[in-house]
Amino acid sequence: MSRKFFGTDGVRGQANSAPMTAEIALKLGAAAGRYFRRDGGNVHRVVIGKDTRLSCYMLENALTAGLTSTGMNVLLLGPVPTPAVGFLTRSMRADLGIMISASHNPATDNGIKFFGPDGFKLSDEAEAEIEAILEGPMALAPPLEIGRAKRIDDGLGRYVEYAKTTLPRGASLRGLKVVIDCAHGAAYRAAPEVLWELGADVIPVGVSPNGFNINDGVGSTHPKIAAETVVAHGADLGICLDGDADRVQIIDEHGRVADGDQIMALMAARWAMEERLNDGTLVATVMSNLGLERFLQGQGLRLERTAVGDRYVVERMRDRGLNLGGEQSGHIVMTDYATTGDGLIAGLQFLLAMAETGTPASTLTRQFEPVPQKLQNVRYAAGQAPMEAGSVKDAIRAAEARLNGQGRLLIRKSGTEPLVRVMAECEDPALLDEIVAGLVAEIEAAL
Repeated sequence: MSRKFFGTDGVRGQANSAPMTAEIALKLGAAAGRYFRRDGGNVHRVVIGKDTRLSCYMLENALTAGLTSTGMNVLLLGPVPTPAVGFLTRSMRADLGIMISASHNPATDNGIKFFGPDGFKLSDEAEAEIEAILEGPMALAPPLEIGRAKRIDDGLGRYVEYAKTTLPRGASLRGLKVVIDCAHGAAYRAAPEVLWELGADVIPVGVSPNGFNINDGVGSTHPKIAAETVVAHGADLGICLDGDADRVQIIDEHGRVADGDQIMALMAARWAMEERLNDGTLVATVMSNLGLERFLQGQGLRLERTAVGDRYVVERMRDRGLNLGGEQSGHIVMTDYATTGDGLIAGLQFLLAMAETGTPASTLTRQFEPVPQKLQNVRYAAGQAPMEAGSVKDAIRAAEARLNGQGRLLIRKSGTEPLVRVMAECEDPALLDEIVAGLVAEIEAAL
């Protein structure tokens, strides 16, 4: 079944433009409500969380109207991290969880992510069925069965307490000075509170949302300010979250940034040593560095690669019964603790390694030497299809031939933005630069 609205991570677009309009959100809410009420019964509830974008108010109200029109009772959580929605959907026995967020995108964008009653993101098939309902006649609830909506105050507190329990009983972060950058996003209250209650000396950054500044020069995609803060305050560590806190970047005491590959390498090695890494296997996407794969092989461990998108990582993990996976971008999925990427809990696991080993972040974030990798994006306009041009296809084939045995090439369209992503890895940095520059030029010429 084809999907018109859903991409690799829910529905996403520019706020107040299709598909991120109040009208479509209302219909989407009604369709999702109808999909999850197919089994009948009297009690149906949905939890809705959001990040700090101005447009979240509009979309929250529209979704609520659509959901209640089909008989769903709506519990509004307010600003909470995406992983909190996954956790609370299951914890509160909801039929459905919804997160309103465009993750690391700017404030002018927004998105809608759906979670099933098990707390995991919906499958492609479920999303396609919701779209089919949306585009057909809507079966609304009779007047006496319209749902109710109310705001709940303890959702954030439940998640804060749960996040703390992911560390061993008695574990403490006392003596660690931590910079936490919340990107003016969904974790601006939860993350500093968790770290402080666990004993850390907390220096918050990006905790003053105003509806417009989410991810603006801060957060996991813009770690410069957090890195400067770490150095200026002599902190032991910096933790950078994105707008909805499902991804993380770690900054060492010298202000150097480590990506998700280094974090996954550390966790995989530690969990394997503790005999808790299921089947000795880590799941990552095709974007993860070749150096990670070689590191794992040296540890007697395996790497399984998936398509880009944390949902595909999670699907592989569930299919294989694996418990650790993620993306280079910083989605770290630990199914022992969470149903989706959780930047805060991943940061806690890193801090636990520091506390237990007495090893500085600069050592723990350098688990392997990365193979030189270069990623460059090419933006295209609606209606353009540069990847279909014959000249681009020829250039890709030629580049793959030159890299044969020396590295990897991955060219793909983004699932969340109108971008072509050109990524290559090669032991020869000069050849790497030449290949990426040539491909970018060919793609731009085809626009």
